[in-house]
Amino acid sequence: MSQVHALSDDQVGQELRKMTAFIKQEALEKAREIEIKANEEFSIEKSKLVRQETDAIDAAYAKKTKQAAMSQQITRSTVANKTRLRVLGARQELLDAIFDEAAARLAKEGSADPARYQAALRGLLLEGLYALAEPDVQARVRAADRAVAKKAAEEAEAEYKKETGKETKVTIDEENPLSEGSSGGVVILGGKGKIEVNNTFDERLRLLQDSALPAVRKTLFGGNPNRKFFD
Repeated sequence: MSQVHALSDDQVGQELRKMTAFIKQEALEKAREIEIKANEEFSIEKSKLVRQETDAIDAAYAKKTKQAAMSQQITRSTVANKTRLRVLGARQELLDAIFDEAAARLAKEGSADPARYQAALRGLLLEGLYALAEPDVQARVRAADRAVAKKAAEEAEAEYKKETGKETKVTIDEENPLSEGSSGGVVILGGKGKIEVNNTFDERLRLLQDSALPAVRKTLFGGNPNRKFFD
């Protein structure tokens, strides 16, 4: 029979120290593995968080950049519109001033020369006679123009007969004269007062303003590059 020998105290101590060293070594290696894995997970999570924050910052920057661009575009458009309106307003003021000056000169100089004014009245009366083609018409002029208007009417009657071979009579309506504030000219009435041909200087200037305004605007300010259609 084999005989089991009991370990001495020294041997027991050595075995215990070996076991303790092994357990300690195992614990250190396990701790090192845990630490390495933790560091790897921390690095991964850190990179993820950094990427998320970077993306958020980029998105916020892109949004603010877009908002700033839109705000700048709106501001630029607003300034351009205000500038355009100021230019248009200044142009209109200039055009109004031109026609106001023309009206003032017409009122002052339109009838200053009696001979020229009589000739002008004759031409205006003739236009009315041709338009109405009636044997009897009335003419309204300023009270101060009655004498020269009567002479102009006689000349217009004679020329009308010469050109058409028909008689016509122009009667000056002394009960309803044109306003003294009028620049001159004549209103011819036919159809027993129901048909009116307004040949006053003021009306002629208004018609001229409407018809000549595009040409005056082009002469003063040049053509409109954005205009695609012309009369």
